[in-house]
Amino acid sequence: MMKTFLPALLVMSSISLTTPAQNSKVVTAPQANGVYRYYDNEFRILALGHNKLKLQFDGLYHTMAKSVNIGYAGGEATIEGNVATFVPEDTQGCKITITFLPGKIVVKQDGDDATCGFGHNVYSTGTYRKVRGGKPKFENPYQ
Repeated sequence: MMKTFLPALLVMSSISLTTPAQNSKVVTAPQANGVYRYYDNEFRILALGHNKLKLQFDGLYHTMAKSVNIGYAGGEATIEGNVATFVPEDTQGCKITITFLPGKIVVKQDGDDATCGFGHNVYSTGTYRKVRGGKPKFENPYQ
């Protein structure tokens, strides 16, 4: 009797762990809003509503000559569930995908540094840790 009960319990447990409600992830504004950092690269993100985010990317690449190459992108991204897509203005072939996870974002860049309008070896790809919540300040220090 114990042998038939235990497998049935295990089957019921595995079914309850894979319910569709747990697989759908929606990011709230307080979860998205803030400043995210990966080494010297930074994203500033603000939820605007209607599946839109305002964002700014500031990237740095430190060269062997002790100088830096910079990259900047700003504008609006669209978000569905926990995945946002951003195409920097005045670019073709550049797409930045941002996946929101608890306390961090995972960023994937399609397109090389020049295609995205960044300096040599500047990329947005990486796992960024949330360093500050709330409404971030947006500014372009490179203008």
